Amino acid sequence: MTLSKELQALQDFQCDDRCVLSVYLNTNPADPEQANGAWKIQLKNGLKRIQEYLQASKNEVELKAYKKLREKVEKEIGNNQNGLHKGVVIFASANPELWSVHYVQVPVKTNFYWEKHPETEQLEYMLKAYPEAGIVLPSFGEVRILDTAMGFIHEEKTFEFDSGLQVWREQKGLNPSGNRGTGGSHVDDLDQRLKQNLERFFKEMGPVIEKMKKDRGWKEVHIAGEAEWANSFSKVLREKPQSCIYKNLINMEPTKVLHQVFER
Repeated sequence: MTLSKELQALQDFQCDDRCVLSVYLNTNPADPEQANGAWKIQLKNGLKRIQEYLQASKNEVELKAYKKLREKVEKEIGNNQNGLHKGVVIFASANPELWSVHYVQVPVKTNFYWEKHPETEQLEYMLKAYPEAGIVLPSFGEVRILDTAMGFIHEEKTFEFDSGLQVWREQKGLNPSGNRGTGGSHVDDLDQRLKQNLERFFKEMGPVIEKMKKDRGWKEVHIAGEAEWANSFSKVLREKPQSCIYKNLINMEPTKVLHQVFER
């Protein structure tokens, strides 16, 4: 299920009485406010405040349900504390059953809710800022494709152009030299015939991108590369890309590519 579909399912989820615990927790180690694992205290205090409220309201049914969910949430985060990223988002309910956990690589503002429905407003904003998107990095020697959402790379594919065979093939791992691929800029040395062949194969890659967009639920497609290749690849797509960035990012780490595309 794509994140957009899961968000829709969360928005449709409803209880007769309050039964949903929504947790947004900032665990970003680069945030000065999270020094020395401050999120642990914030998690404990936030969950404790809700429990104290329920105890004061003397609603034993809600209190019993909440305690079970609180324990489950604390166990989930505790078991994964060594691999946390920038934040954690959890939606939990016992009856009807709901368990939705997201370890995200985007900024999260710590908040806790106990309502009749999942509190999705912040998740909606996060998905709008970092949507399900494909990032295409065309270059002279290869096309690199990143499948991403909410700051995470779900999958990465690379297709190489063999100028001798004049075909594309999906790259498996590193080349013998240990590098990612060609990825260089050889425009000055490229003869006209080879250039035309390369542009033709860009055109043949267009349907590959369109299929990935449909299958993976991409809301956006971004192109990044040297101006000639970025413009050439943009023209093969049926719909105009969300952005076209004139930078050669072909050999850049995925997280840095995301920064260049979404945080410019």
